[in-house]
Amino acid sequence: MSALLFALLASATGCTTDDKLEEPPPEVAWPQLACDPLVPSYCGYPFPSNVFTVDDSTTSTGRRVSFVEGSLPTANKGYRPSFAALWPSDGFSPGAAILAEMPGASSAGLPGADDIERSLADDSPTIVIDADTGTRVPHFTELDHAGTPASLMIRPVERLKDGTRYIVAIRNVQGEAGPLAPSPGFAALRDLTEVGDPDIEGRRGLYADIFSRLEEAGIARGELQLAWDFTTASRENNTAWLVHMRDEALALVGDAGPAFTITTAEADPEPTLAFRLEGTMTAPLYLTQADPGGRLVMGADGMPEPNPDQPTREVPWRLLIPKSAETSPAALMQYGHGLLGSLGQIESFKDLANDYGYAIFGLTLIGMADDDSTWIADRLAEGQIDELTAMFDRQHQGMLEYLLAMRMMSRGLAEDPTYGPLLDGDARYYHGISQGGIFGGTYMALSTDVTRGVLGVMGMPYNLLLNRSVDFGIFFTLFNVAYPDGRDQQLMLSVIQNFWDRTEPNGYAPYIRTDTLPNTPAHEVLMRAAVGDHQVSTLGGQLMARAVGAEHLVAGGRSAFGLTPNDSPSGSVYTEYDFGLPPEPLCNIPMTACDDPHGKIRRLDESKQQLDAFLRMGQAINPCPGGVCSFPDQSGCEPDATTPACTLE
Repeated sequence: MSALLFALLASATGCTTDDKLEEPPPEVAWPQLACDPLVPSYCGYPFPSNVFTVDDSTTSTGRRVSFVEGSLPTANKGYRPSFAALWPSDGFSPGAAILAEMPGASSAGLPGADDIERSLADDSPTIVIDADTGTRVPHFTELDHAGTPASLMIRPVERLKDGTRYIVAIRNVQGEAGPLAPSPGFAALRDLTEVGDPDIEGRRGLYADIFSRLEEAGIARGELQLAWDFTTASRENNTAWLVHMRDEALALVGDAGPAFTITTAEADPEPTLAFRLEGTMTAPLYLTQADPGGRLVMGADGMPEPNPDQPTREVPWRLLIPKSAETSPAALMQYGHGLLGSLGQIESFKDLANDYGYAIFGLTLIGMADDDSTWIADRLAEGQIDELTAMFDRQHQGMLEYLLAMRMMSRGLAEDPTYGPLLDGDARYYHGISQGGIFGGTYMALSTDVTRGVLGVMGMPYNLLLNRSVDFGIFFTLFNVAYPDGRDQQLMLSVIQNFWDRTEPNGYAPYIRTDTLPNTPAHEVLMRAAVGDHQVSTLGGQLMARAVGAEHLVAGGRSAFGLTPNDSPSGSVYTEYDFGLPPEPLCNIPMTACDDPHGKIRRLDESKQQLDAFLRMGQAINPCPGGVCSFPDQSGCEPDATTPACTLE
């Protein structure tokens, strides 16, 4: 065959003379797919991915998350969740795990949670870059130890930017016999070979762009095993509903704040208390019903609106006024309760209130409260993961009520002729622990009344925290029954993180101090973590601190990636207390060794001094003996105590 004839035939078939297809010009456009043949072993992977979105010119990103009906996993009882038409999102969570499956993969060479710097090395097997700038995102990569088959999970340790396109690349991941082979679909894109699958062939222009951007970032095309892209949701997507509810509700209640009633007033109920008051606050109701399962009522503008049939609800509250307020008016401290708790948890802080002059009050954060537990468990048992979106709707109402409560206390109750003289309505602070420390990040980004807060044993996002917490054992037992495939579990956890971002700090933490939300002042927070925490992983605490832009108050312990150490930091601060436990597991299982230090920081005299100095004066002090916040005598460890083992089934 003549060279000319061969060239003509190659042109007609789309092949070059070296048996490769001619790569088309870069074209950033995506098909909508039910399953992506790039990972043929599991329908929903890789995730997140722009192939699970559609064009939408009305959104900030130009994208809208849209799953093909029937593409998500089916529960054991036959229930198939659907997120169609629920909570439209213009991108994916900036905090959820990045998921893939590479059957036979080992963890050899992957950047671990204890070696985050490796993820930025030239030869890192996993890479995440900002598509526009080529900047690498620090992360760690792990195989799922909470379920089987084991997903490959890439976890950014810096919260991703909102409304941004990212590219993920995987190379040189090892199996038993060496590097794993790419899927046939990805190999065809990489090597410009024919595969005959329209879901592959239609993306050659897209992958011309992806490969070009990766090569500009120093990542060679030929060694790639998998690559794809996704877009994160915009800030407005995650925050606009609560900002709208806050502004509208504050306008509705007026300058004096919500109306309230005092239903019970106990004088001198205990030696440290002058009064224990209980009552209700009238708050706008944005739900179809206040009970679990209620949905946000949406207006024609796509924003939540008060329920026209029941425009308000009565919200219970409790206030403890210390004896010390009889000498000097007490500052107002709003307390955020722990996991699935209630307002009664403020009773644990009577001594703190009296010793340091705080009138402490609490509400129940509906949506993550004691009366939500059974409802959540029932949804999980039935596999109705999509129905959990009602939980996030209810959290919007709960957070709104938290914000309104400080307005009511500082402008309403503080003017009461009987109790007002005991309160300093101009001194307003927030203190949350565990769940209250987590959601405290949202509260502090939104509050127009409070500018300093202390967040105890906190972290984000829930997608990172759940598998690593002992608290969710019973819920995961139900989840495992409904979805025994570990890949289904991780996919669903990542999908619902999209909705959780609208209420948890993953959607709000970057806007606490700088680039604040509309009509919102800047805030500062003191964040405190317990090394070896069984309930809230310090990985999440450090990630939250980086998102806030906090400095690391050195307290004689370990360093933290990406946090600047400072003996005398100003502004927002992260610090850790060590109770002598062995190292935390590096995989996604809970820490269980020794006594749980989760509740121990709050009981230390040193921590109370630190809290008061920060709230009153904005100063981050280290009152621990010798500047070392280490209390190994409280470890509860047996002599042979070790870190829980990370072993794949």
